[in-house]
Amino acid sequence: MKKELHKDPFAGTVFVSRSRKTDRLKLIYWDGTGIVLAYKRLEEHSFTWPGIKNGLMN
Repeated sequence: MKKELHKDPFAGTVFVSRSRKTDRLKLIYWDGTGIVLAYKRLEEHSFTWPGIKNGLMN
């Protein structure tokens, strides 16, 4: 992640990825003791994705 996104994965940054169907999200972050992976799937509807600037979303 550090090489690809230019962000330190151990600095508290939350990395978010969305599925192509836009109904699933994954969040990955370091909590100080280990890596946490959170997964959310919507039964109905989809997640709205903000615009991306310079390859990153703010």
